[in-house]
Amino acid sequence: MAHRRGSPSPYYFFVRDQLPELQGRGLPVTRVVDAVPYCSQAWALLTKEEKMVYTEKARKWSENKCSQKTVKETCNPAHPVPACLTTKMPSVTSLPDGPTMSWKNDQAVVADIFYFLNIYSHGKLPSHCEQRFLPCEIGCVKYSLQDGIMADFHHFIDPEVPPRGFRYHCQAASDATHKIPISGFHLSRTCYAVVLQELLEFVQPARGVWPHFYCRSNDRFRIKWCLNRMASITGIESHLELLDVEDLVIELYRKKYQKEPSKTWVCRELDVFLWDFSSNTRCKWHEENDILCCALASCKKIAYCISKCLASVYGVSLTAAHLPLQDSSYGESTNTKMVILDAGRFQKMKAEGSGCDRHFASPSQDQELVPSNCDSPCGVKTSLYGTSTMRGRGITRLLKSASDLSKSFSN
Repeated sequence: MAHRRGSPSPYYFFVRDQLPELQGRGLPVTRVVDAVPYCSQAWALLTKEEKMVYTEKARKWSENKCSQKTVKETCNPAHPVPACLTTKMPSVTSLPDGPTMSWKNDQAVVADIFYFLNIYSHGKLPSHCEQRFLPCEIGCVKYSLQDGIMADFHHFIDPEVPPRGFRYHCQAASDATHKIPISGFHLSRTCYAVVLQELLEFVQPARGVWPHFYCRSNDRFRIKWCLNRMASITGIESHLELLDVEDLVIELYRKKYQKEPSKTWVCRELDVFLWDFSSNTRCKWHEENDILCCALASCKKIAYCISKCLASVYGVSLTAAHLPLQDSSYGESTNTKMVILDAGRFQKMKAEGSGCDRHFASPSQDQELVPSNCDSPCGVKTSLYGTSTMRGRGITRLLKSASDLSKSFSN
């Protein structure tokens, strides 16, 4: 007789949220059951209000499971679904990890609105501290495949006082990333209550239907913790559901081609450097101080990557709202993994026009499909590393001149 699995407990959902953090620490955890021994102490330190968040998740999951069971029992067993149809149905996850979409057609996909969110912190404190993070910056963009980036939201957050003995740790972590000072910041900061209130106004849920927020999977724990922290301190109740943007990209691709791309490919496409120095990507302060790590820029770059990978798949023409204006003309020939070290020189070359595109073109730029032995999915144009047609400098040019000289002597 098969073992019947019961409903997951609140502790299960807590451990599941801890997985990215434990994996980031290098612990050998790949499943929830592997992480259970590492989370008991952190669970015991949670307050009753923080535990109620996970109790509510367990209750909602049980309700959804019961409703699915009721629907299944009402079906007529005398007329089962044909096997040919069941093979085409997308797999349904047993836990609410991925996005649940109900697009009817491609037009519904391109018109759907997504919100990409990120919150930066002054470092990350140990698990025994009540304040795991100190939120200091929030960025969010409103995006659709049809219109690109429709609006953006950004604030510097007034952080809490670091726990005693951790001030240097927090400032050192900030200096290594976003460089926002803990104190003495000359720009105005916004308190938790105003940040949450304006974020809810930015979203403007229609008739109680809350949109989904998406972020990178390795940032999800930090962002969820910061949102819960701000909500618990201010008493502002929000129903923001945070999902992984990697799952969204996989779902968008599967909707079009009924195939799943590898998660490795999705993560590689999102880990790009091309737009780090693009104008109108970072906030004004990070732009003026030439600092790459910016909460708003991280959200915009997610939108840029989705536009570059999937806009052409759904027949959407790229505009300045989909990609930065100076990058949109490169189209599919741009190598998104390239780091532009001299942004000023690059912009000057772009302005001069002729011949510049070939420096960044891939020899496979005219191929619509990628070969099957590559882990990039079929139907999506991607830039492969090829041999550049631009002459090198330094040792490359020296070897070239030596080769030409030896040919002249042989003749």
